[in-house]
Amino acid sequence: MSGQPAVFLDRDNTIIFNDGDLGDPDGVVLMPGVRESLRKLHEQDWPLIVITNQGGVARGRYDEDAVKAVHARAEQLLGDVPILDWLWCPWHPEGTVPAYTREHPWRKPSPGMLIEAADRHKLNLTRSWMIGDQDRDIAAGQTAGCRTILLGQTPGDPPPNHVAVSMPEAVEIVLRDREA
Repeated sequence: MSGQPAVFLDRDNTIIFNDGDLGDPDGVVLMPGVRESLRKLHEQDWPLIVITNQGGVARGRYDEDAVKAVHARAEQLLGDVPILDWLWCPWHPEGTVPAYTREHPWRKPSPGMLIEAADRHKLNLTRSWMIGDQDRDIAAGQTAGCRTILLGQTPGDPPPNHVAVSMPEAVEIVLRDREA
């Protein structure tokens, strides 16, 4: 497969703090070292793409405009670090909003968002990375053909290619691999 590799990032507890459903841009706080780490990737010409499950839309906790507002606030905090694309899955099989209450191929652990981003931006998934804090992030990345890094967790199933305690450590793994 031709195309440029990219770094795919989960959103919650990967680039921003969030242990629940976040629909308020005032609640956006970057994780430690994220801006500087992502800047390093950008400076090495890695496209950065965020993929995130946002089942709070399906559960009626906020709407898609709130998701966009949270992403706009995150972009503001990232400053000069551009995110090429933000993909989110508003569907959840246990939702309360009928239009969003169902399973969907974009919902992680399915790889749909990564595949969509690769199609949109002509990316090479087998040379790309998926970084996230949950087993579902690792599963989505691996199913799409990416190498994977699990942040701050004990590896589960499927096992990731690497485990890192922080985004700075994860980025060093990506950069070290590119130099090898």
